[in-house]
Amino acid sequence: MRDGVDPGEITRRERWLRGVSTVLVSLLMVGALWATVLLIDQLVAGGSITNSAGQLLAAGIVVWLSTNIAFSLLYWELDGGGAAERAHDLRRYPDFAFPQHMQPDVAPPHWRPRYVDYLYLGFTNAQAFSPTDVMPLAPWAKLAMSLQSLVSLAILALVVARAVNVFT
Repeated sequence: MRDGVDPGEITRRERWLRGVSTVLVSLLMVGALWATVLLIDQLVAGGSITNSAGQLLAAGIVVWLSTNIAFSLLYWELDGGGAAERAHDLRRYPDFAFPQHMQPDVAPPHWRPRYVDYLYLGFTNAQAFSPTDVMPLAPWAKLAMSLQSLVSLAILALVVARAVNVFT
């Protein structure tokens, strides 16, 4: 891959690439949230998908997974100014405190979070409806995690409640 484009091998920051990445993540977020709204509308107003527990659970899983992936990409893109900023260690304070930040002896020297760390953050936040081992420090991170918890709770509660109702 071209020098400066692969986040794993960043040697310089590309401002245009950061803009494109931010736009793409924003589009994914809008799409995931729109899918959530459509699913909730189907559940509340009643729709053909809500009459089959199997179809409903499948749709709920797809919406829930895509929402979690979109939030993990948002966290990865925004934390510390993005992958390039983190790679160059340009920010003094991170937006998220990972366990490796708080206990440096459990990680290699100069450890930095990778996408898998943000994916884990997104999935644990969606399942526990709260921070687990990664603490949000910045106001935007706290608001984003709160929104993700609320969306996840709405999806899981409504889908499971309707699926149980269809089964009985």
